[in-house]
Amino acid sequence: MEINVSSPVPLRTIGDVRAALLVGQGFPGDKNTFQIDLQRALAASSEADLKAAVIVDYRGRVRLRQDPDFDVSVQEGIDLTMRLKREARGE
Repeated sequence: MEINVSSPVPLRTIGDVRAALLVGQGFPGDKNTFQIDLQRALAASSEADLKAAVIVDYRGRVRLRQDPDFDVSVQEGIDLTMRLKREARGE
């Protein structure tokens, strides 16, 4: 998994989030699902609610992918889960 560890991109607008996803700074598939999720969120949002949760979600996903420690943290979680499963089976 390739991670962009350059300085974080500004993610203040929908355009900022969209641009980051278009250049691959999100998770695999985010570029394609963002538009669908955005349309769904906008259709369900009131005028006062235009800072839809989908924007917050994808902004967080881009920032997470930029974190150089992300892969290590994910692997630690996988290792812990596997260890707990083995212990539960009595191995």
